[in-house]
Amino acid sequence: MTVLFLSNYFNHHQKPFCDAMFRLLGESYHFVETEPMDDERKSLGWGGITYPSYVISPEEAFTPETQAMIDSADAVIIGSAPNSLVKNRIRKGKLVFRYSERPFKKGMEWKKYLPRLVLWNLRTPFWKPVYMLCASAYTASDYAKMGMYLGKCYKWGYFPETKRYEDVDDLIAAKQSGSILWVARFIDWKHPEIPLEIARRLKQEGYNFTLNMIGNGELLEATRKRVEALGLDDCVHLLGSMSPEDVRRYMEQSQVFLFTSDRNEGWGAVLNESMNSACAVVASRAIGSVPFLIEDGVNGDIYEDGNIDDLYRKVKALLDDPARRVQKSKKAYATITEKWNAEVAAERFVRAVDSILLNRSLHFKGVCEKI
Repeated sequence: MTVLFLSNYFNHHQKPFCDAMFRLLGESYHFVETEPMDDERKSLGWGGITYPSYVISPEEAFTPETQAMIDSADAVIIGSAPNSLVKNRIRKGKLVFRYSERPFKKGMEWKKYLPRLVLWNLRTPFWKPVYMLCASAYTASDYAKMGMYLGKCYKWGYFPETKRYEDVDDLIAAKQSGSILWVARFIDWKHPEIPLEIARRLKQEGYNFTLNMIGNGELLEATRKRVEALGLDDCVHLLGSMSPEDVRRYMEQSQVFLFTSDRNEGWGAVLNESMNSACAVVASRAIGSVPFLIEDGVNGDIYEDGNIDDLYRKVKALLDDPARRVQKSKKAYATITEKWNAEVAAERFVRAVDSILLNRSLHFKGVCEKI
């Protein structure tokens, strides 16, 4: 079986899945990088990856040789890459998987998108074997509102590196008492003001805690001033941006992870990473990864988007009940190491391709589940 994955650039979030696919398929798997990584992503520590042999560089992405590989592959995954690369496959009825977060992050913008979506539908009749890998719990419903990919969607997402610790109980026991972590860019829809409000309330009620906030962005200076104004300097620390490896180290040391983005967060790979680090997560329901990864109250807690009181109650409950917090942390870790990781995704994707090509029925729960 030959599979090609087309996307804008190769990064540490895609590498584990690609490595798993390469282990399964060898030289029959390639990742086609269609553009160089932008400076903003590099500044966030996304650069510096050693490119494996299966990566085709932007300089080679649009050559006749690469196009021939795309046209002849058994299956192609296309994310943020030009549609022109798969037009021959679609015209010939060859298997294509779109890879998409939700299209309506800012609400039902159907009037804005309608012309191009109508054009896409005309070029991609519903009977063509074009499927959707949903990198958000809201992707399928958003496209369904436009009559697209009905019955052709699969649960998907992002699959960052999965770490397997020798003893998860030791990892949890070594975490810093009362430690809370937030990791994101300091921009409006990530809502860095929300963790500060949680910290203000906790301090007011006399809790002994530390809130670390990792990231950079246009709201960082305003957040710093807000920390000073609220008198939170002793318990809130703004640590700036750091490498993915250093972020994971902070996750490993933290008991509670806050994820406060709104519906603009397509997926949010920090959820995978914090659960894998055995954090007890409290996350907004509006985030694309949350309904796929968190079973509310079991392996994490979900709060209603914008409901600060709901979020605060759930954070307090974790600090007040260490045994329950540890139980959720262990179940979060198990979710990633056993059910939602690159190895599971690659194995199930290959089997799904086989089932489609051979016209056989196949059913999964979780990753690659048809929705």
